[in-house]
Amino acid sequence: MAENSSKAPKTSKPKTVKPVQTKPKRNRQSKTTIPAKTTKTSQLSKQLQQTLDELGKEVSIEMMRMMLLIRRFEERTTEMYQQRKIGGFCHLYIGEEAIAVGTAWAKKPDDYLVTSYRDHGFALALGMSPNECMAEMFGKVTGCARGKGGSMHFFSKEKNFLGGHGIVGGQIPVGTGAGFRAKYLGTDQVSLVFFGEGAISQGSFHESVNLASIWNLPCLYIIENNRYGMGTDVSRVVSIEELHKRATAFSIEGLAMDGMDVFECYRVMKDQIEKCRKTSRPALIEAKTYRFRGHSVSDPGKYRSKIELQAYKDADPINRTRKTLTEVGWLNDEDFKKIDKEVKAIVIQSIKFSDESPEPSLEELTQHVYS
Repeated sequence: MAENSSKAPKTSKPKTVKPVQTKPKRNRQSKTTIPAKTTKTSQLSKQLQQTLDELGKEVSIEMMRMMLLIRRFEERTTEMYQQRKIGGFCHLYIGEEAIAVGTAWAKKPDDYLVTSYRDHGFALALGMSPNECMAEMFGKVTGCARGKGGSMHFFSKEKNFLGGHGIVGGQIPVGTGAGFRAKYLGTDQVSLVFFGEGAISQGSFHESVNLASIWNLPCLYIIENNRYGMGTDVSRVVSIEELHKRATAFSIEGLAMDGMDVFECYRVMKDQIEKCRKTSRPALIEAKTYRFRGHSVSDPGKYRSKIELQAYKDADPINRTRKTLTEVGWLNDEDFKKIDKEVKAIVIQSIKFSDESPEPSLEELTQHVYS
């Protein structure tokens, strides 16, 4: 029997339309994601309004004032370094002020805090005077470490500020030890351990956080993710860029916050500090931020484009705070100019104080030395 040679007509398959996926804008020189411009609005979020109501006008303005003091202090520090009045390594906190200020207002005075070599902002935010900080960088005996520590090693026993540390990740076990002390003695203290994203792959980080989780230590580990470990983009050295997700490896909570929003930093840090105080459980917090200057004063920062840098400067934490306070009617241009003039005078006075302060005597060589 002959087969039917007629064939069914071909039907065309409907084309599947793939959804358009918008990729984050990338800088040609690196893989850093450039922040998208936010839509301007005069309405404050409910969360922000609650934070402002809690803080009030005077405290909110004082927080902005402190950020401005840190900024002007760091700008003059650059000038003093270029004039060779400051030696050694010097790392500026310009662009990251919201983290230190938000934390300082969220913690209790006796809570411990330790950080890396980028320590000027924390020292000032915790209440150390510009005089003792500038004098320390000048190598004068009136400095907070009697002129022996310099830029990277600010310290204050009175503020429970366990210092800046020059070794990448070297401060993480120190902060963990402070948390152990608080638990061992049964105090109500929390240890705040700050470090850059460049330290997150150090063994000291993993060992410390793992131990804190096992022993239920009251420690908060905060990553100041400014996107660059020296000149290397973070995306080139980690497989998971959402760094706070590493918390799952230690069975602790992990979360991220906008490190360029002082009010969000305050709210998140306050909530987490109080939670840690009650539960004695550690957590990992990623503060997403950006430094406007190079890794150190001597770094020109040519590894990033002008477009990228300007995009982050548009999100300047001081300008954002000023805008918020203006919107709620707590600040005007004249108020801001007056505050700026006052903090500039304070910084100039700290330089004068440091110039006139004596250098350490030879006897200082054997003081505060342990063998």
